[in-house]
Amino acid sequence: MLGIIRAKGCILYDEDGREYIDGISSWYTCMYGHCNDYILSHVKKQMSELDQVVFSGFTHQPAVELSEALIKILPENQQKLFFSDNGSTATEIGIKMALQYHFNHGHKRNVLLAFEEGFHGDTFGAMSVSGLSVYNGPFEDFFIDVERIPVPNSDNIQALLAHLKTRLQTEDIAGFIYEPLVQGAAAMKMHSASGLEQILGLMQEHQVLTIADEVMTGFGKTGKHFASDYLRIKPDIICLSKALTAGLMPMAITTCTMQVYNAFYSDEIAKGLFHGHTYTANPLACTAAIAGISLLQSDEIQKNIKRIITSHQNFEKEIKKHPKVLATRQCGIIFALDLKTKTERYGSLRDKLFKHFMDNGIFLRPLGNTIYILAPYVISQDEMEKIYSGIRSALNLV
Repeated sequence: MLGIIRAKGCILYDEDGREYIDGISSWYTCMYGHCNDYILSHVKKQMSELDQVVFSGFTHQPAVELSEALIKILPENQQKLFFSDNGSTATEIGIKMALQYHFNHGHKRNVLLAFEEGFHGDTFGAMSVSGLSVYNGPFEDFFIDVERIPVPNSDNIQALLAHLKTRLQTEDIAGFIYEPLVQGAAAMKMHSASGLEQILGLMQEHQVLTIADEVMTGFGKTGKHFASDYLRIKPDIICLSKALTAGLMPMAITTCTMQVYNAFYSDEIAKGLFHGHTYTANPLACTAAIAGISLLQSDEIQKNIKRIITSHQNFEKEIKKHPKVLATRQCGIIFALDLKTKTERYGSLRDKLFKHFMDNGIFLRPLGNTIYILAPYVISQDEMEKIYSGIRSALNLV
């Protein structure tokens, strides 16, 4: 374990004084850089006014302001918010919403649909819909009922749609959860918006609630505020965390349409969604999120996002020709390449690559034979070029 004692901007500093460029934004959270002065100033002010209060029977100004700011940038059909405290619980709540939505309407739908190789978190519902058994194997006998489908591509979309049209006739599927456009833990596996939209259209026709897990993709990483912005058909439920609070504090939000909300709005107390966490809507976390949304919408950050996209595109043109590169892909500020060499997800080659990057002052975490970049929006071009250079030299190790 390496001791990190401080961080600023895109740089992590260890206890021996070494520096590392944070090429993955500390798991896609610190998108505006570590210890961002603008965010810190707002949170420091909030700390002297209200630090924590139970979010049951009470509310507070930061929660109200965040709700209003978030609704303005979310897809237009999202109208209601449910606060929690991390990405796993954001998806857990989305799953519970989908199941209870049909229960409250008097229908028994107890099956969930999910993509193969998806990852949605570590709580039991989230593990159930995740397709990476390397993480979930010991618990699979205890999961809820989930069926998996492949991500859509030009080769399988017609067969996939035909299968779904038949499968949906049984009317036992409550919801479909998916990572829109990019599957993060699957080594940044990407799929087209057009194929996904056709699947969403079918779900809509058959009253299956759609749950977009934007915990990783949300807040600008795909080039738009949300990956769902690339789709004409919007999800019924969206799960948010990670960059929501700019990496400063843990918090999550699950949003939904008015139609979903109305299924729980009743004089019958049993129809309510009974789910809550001690630090739900923590005022400090809400304040960090408000400041983060302000930065996301700023001209400076939007220009930086465009610059990083262009930079990745130029690097991709060069590196995809390398004889040791099998494939490359890019969506917004997310870039990934696959090495021709096959390796285990956490095998010796992965460890060798990780050490190479760290020895060169770059924090990247290869997944199997995939190397990916998801750096903060404030990264300089010199810092980005150092990451590219580190990847070029890493190819000599393969």
